[in-house]
Amino acid sequence: MATGYGRHVGWVPVIDLQGPHAPGAVAEACEQVGFLTVVGHGVPAEVVDQAWRSARAFFDLPLVEKMRVAMPRPGYPYGYSPVAGETLSASLGTHSHPDLKESFAIGPVDPAGHRFADPDEEFAWSANLWPDALPGLQAAWERYYRALSDLAARLLGTMAVGLGLEAHHFDRLIDRHTSAMRALNYPPRTDALEGQYGASAHTDYGTLTILLADPDQGGLQVQDPRGGWHDVGAERGSFVVNLGDAMARWTNDRWRSTMHRVVVPDGRRQSIAFFHNANWDAVIDCLPTCLAPGEEPLHGPIAAGPHLMQKFRSTVNTY
Repeated sequence: MATGYGRHVGWVPVIDLQGPHAPGAVAEACEQVGFLTVVGHGVPAEVVDQAWRSARAFFDLPLVEKMRVAMPRPGYPYGYSPVAGETLSASLGTHSHPDLKESFAIGPVDPAGHRFADPDEEFAWSANLWPDALPGLQAAWERYYRALSDLAARLLGTMAVGLGLEAHHFDRLIDRHTSAMRALNYPPRTDALEGQYGASAHTDYGTLTILLADPDQGGLQVQDPRGGWHDVGAERGSFVVNLGDAMARWTNDRWRSTMHRVVVPDGRRQSIAFFHNANWDAVIDCLPTCLAPGEEPLHGPIAAGPHLMQKFRSTVNTY
């Protein structure tokens, strides 16, 4: 458990991003836990509230309305995915029962502004699908997506300083990011099978994830280095942030991309996850400040986009 600046909610440290020691506190949390809760993040409350309420309104629609914006085919990145449409543990090569959640996802909300050298990159910029039954959802979500893109860039700047780099080190690697945003709804279930989860154990794939979690309904758990699981609480007005595989590779596994899962909740659970990704062609290679003299990188260089696509496609279930 991180022991430096700030307080903790259970296993996860709470860090004020406006505090004078934020870079050091963030770096310590990333190294020891891989998860942190951030306050002082600067995202306006009304932007958050509108995104949250519109997501709840979407999941409250009849199934026939939600299916009007269903992902057109298995593997399409955006739109609605019904309960059991995904098994996240498959991204690690572990096959288990389908996850007991439904989701609605979007990708980039502004034009790419560049040519696509890779058809898969163009696929990552596929059109978003918006429900006609909720005409205000698009504006609320686009506003939230842009606000979280800005927060992700600021977080990466803070992380860069914590790694002994210039604050703008990552800027050129994320100026064409293909981040995805997903609202997730976990209905209460009484028919879950043994070993079935709301979201099965997995790590995230990109740079970092910013989660708006339900403060009234738990379920998110993180795994410690010994294999034990710990509940992650959510404070009102905060975001839960965790590192993805790209950041672990950048830091030579000095920083943790932590295994996590969502247990089947007693009551209804909702969240909105912003999965921040680097540019499609960004090379994820060991940072020079993360190698001791004579130390070799644990991972070879990898392009961010193909890594992301391979992980994503492995999780999709046919429905």
